Amino acid sequence: MAEIKLIPLQPDDREQFILDNQKAFSYGALEEFGLRDNHFEEDGEIISHKTIEQSIDCGTAYRIVCNGEKLGGVILKINGDYGELEILFVSPKSHSKGIGYSAWCEVERMYPQVRVWSTITPYFETRNIHFYVNRCGFHIVEFYNSRHPLGNEPNDGFDEQFPDGMFRFEKTV
Repeated sequence: MAEIKLIPLQPDDREQFILDNQKAFSYGALEEFGLRDNHFEEDGEIISHKTIEQSIDCGTAYRIVCNGEKLGGVILKINGDYGELEILFVSPKSHSKGIGYSAWCEVERMYPQVRVWSTITPYFETRNIHFYVNRCGFHIVEFYNSRHPLGNEPNDGFDEQFPDGMFRFEKTV
């Protein structure tokens, strides 16, 4: 397992964090769909600048650092014993090196009070699905799509952004 640190996001690194996040998520979509895809939120990005900013502003953001190099990031929302993994990304050049898993283990170590973790990922992000289920121990508990029985929340964007669906995962520790 890679030895990583989670360093609180600094204001002067915010813009680069957002760009690195967009690059990591675009890589997955381009790998899956190529340039013919329509799953982008805005300006060719899977996650818009605004969406990432909102996640940072409403949560706690960390840089994933290994040997002094910024390799990704994490954004969390913690409410007592419930935690939401808003975003976890690793630079494509560092995929398959244990960075994401090490970062997740560090998150769990930092927040031992959290008993239930939740996250979502688009249906096409098979790399993420494998990571959450097979590496981190999450379970798929819901599938959001245009036919979701509860309907989509107003203005959540899931049905517009991902008409083919998003998985929601939970992990109980």
